[in-house]
Amino acid sequence: MKKLKKDLQTVTRGLKALTKKTERLTKAVDKLEKAQTSGKQKAKAKTTKKAPAKEHTARTANDQVVNIIRRSKKGADGPTLIKKTGFENKKIRNMVFRAAKQGKIKRAGRGIYLGA
Repeated sequence: MKKLKKDLQTVTRGLKALTKKTERLTKAVDKLEKAQTSGKQKAKAKTTKKAPAKEHTARTANDQVVNIIRRSKKGADGPTLIKKTGFENKKIRNMVFRAAKQGKIKRAGRGIYLGA
C-alpha cells in the first residue's frame, strides 16, 4: 500500500508540473495570436489600388472560346479551340453548345463554328 501511495503522489506531482507547463504555453500562444491580429489589422489598412482590367481580355472561359471563334476568319473547330485554350474536349463542346444556344456563335458545318 505504501508503494501505491508513493506512486500516486509521483503521478500527482507530474500532472501538476504538466498543468503549469500547459498554462505557460497557452499564455504564450495567446500573446502570439494578439500580436498577429494586430499585425493583420495594420496590413489591411495599407491597401493598394489594382490596375483596371483590360477590356479585350476574356473574363470567363466561355468568353475566351467565343473570342477565339470570332477572331478566326474561316471559323474554328474543336481541336483548334483545345490547342488555343488548353481546355478538355468535353468542356469545349459544352461551351460551344451554350454559346450557339445564346446566339453568340453559329455553326457553319459539322464541327466548324463562326462568330455571329
